[in-house]
Amino acid sequence: MKELVGVEQWAQLRREHFVGGVSIKELARRTGLCRNTVRAAVRSDTPPKYSRAARPSKLDPFKDEIKRLLDEDASMPGVRVGELLEPHGWDGGKTILDDYLREIRPLFLAARTTQRTIYRPGEICQFDVWTPSREVPVGHGQMRQGYVVIACLGYSRAGAGALVFSKETEDLLAGIRRCLWQLGGLPDTLVWDRQAGVHGHDGRPTEELAALCGQLKVGWHFCRPRDPQAKGVVERLQGYAETNFEPGRVFANEVDFQDQLDAWFAKVNARLHRTIRARPVDRLADELEAMGSLPDRPPDTDRRWVTRVTPDPYVRFDSCDYSLDPDLVGRRVEVRVSDREVLAVALDTGELACRHARSFAKHRAITALDHARALKRRRDGDSGDEPPVVQTRSLAVYDQLIA
Repeated sequence: MKELVGVEQWAQLRREHFVGGVSIKELARRTGLCRNTVRAAVRSDTPPKYSRAARPSKLDPFKDEIKRLLDEDASMPGVRVGELLEPHGWDGGKTILDDYLREIRPLFLAARTTQRTIYRPGEICQFDVWTPSREVPVGHGQMRQGYVVIACLGYSRAGAGALVFSKETEDLLAGIRRCLWQLGGLPDTLVWDRQAGVHGHDGRPTEELAALCGQLKVGWHFCRPRDPQAKGVVERLQGYAETNFEPGRVFANEVDFQDQLDAWFAKVNARLHRTIRARPVDRLADELEAMGSLPDRPPDTDRRWVTRVTPDPYVRFDSCDYSLDPDLVGRRVEVRVSDREVLAVALDTGELACRHARSFAKHRAITALDHARALKRRRDGDSGDEPPVVQTRSLAVYDQLIA
């Protein structure tokens, strides 16, 4: 059996032989190794290394086909590659195939390079949605998952944030509007990733986002899929919020969360930014000169729909029931839901059907006091109006009709 020499023993044998002048015979006697093993270790310029002949892989007959598939579509999932190999006789496991694909897939992908980007004042504002790790108290003993729409200007690095409770289009647009009003101006372009709710399809915005940008006279740009580096400015600000804003804070409700978030952004915008070597609040003053001015009235991002007041005069939104004026039963009303209020008016006369503060706690019935009084009055049989006048006709009229 062939004797093995460790790395340290190999180094010691060479040192004693070449530096100490110890003969191979004496080294063999001291170590108990045979002379041929000592002689081979002394003559070798590299430390000994165990190796064995590579065993053939089960994938070897299919490697050419795998390379052909990746050449056609380098992003083809491993599961699909395995399915296409089955007609050729492949019956191996998923792990061995995924390991091989992980090794050779980069050879078929276009090499990507990055560049350092310098933004002009007022050129872009990058947006993203951050999901806090903890739920936000919304009252009535309930907690709810919140989301923060974060905006960051490219030139000044000034940031702003808005708390919303869904990723639906209306809430995201309300977050965009609040962030722009916090920053104080309108950039040339709003930059988003392909976030559902604002991205329609194939780099095009939803109709609601396009309408908002049209009202504000700003453009939009959507990054390519799986390309967070394209909006790295807001990504770094979001990462800073995750590690600096949320830890160690306690929130009473959604209003307190937003107040603390605004105060935190005011502090962050006043700090020295490491990349631009300046305070964002100072550069923001220069950037606002190049940005568009805000309109006198913010664009409308409310939810709107028309419904008929039912005998049970309530309207449901986000699992909560809001009372409507019982005197409008049977008539059509337009309901408008903003980020803070639920409002309804009669379509025919413009009468106010309801005005409620929006509840972010779920499964509640919110009844206005005057609506409750009107319901009680109707149950007691007092409508509060004069009794209707019913016309009485002579029976001779019907005799003439029958004749």
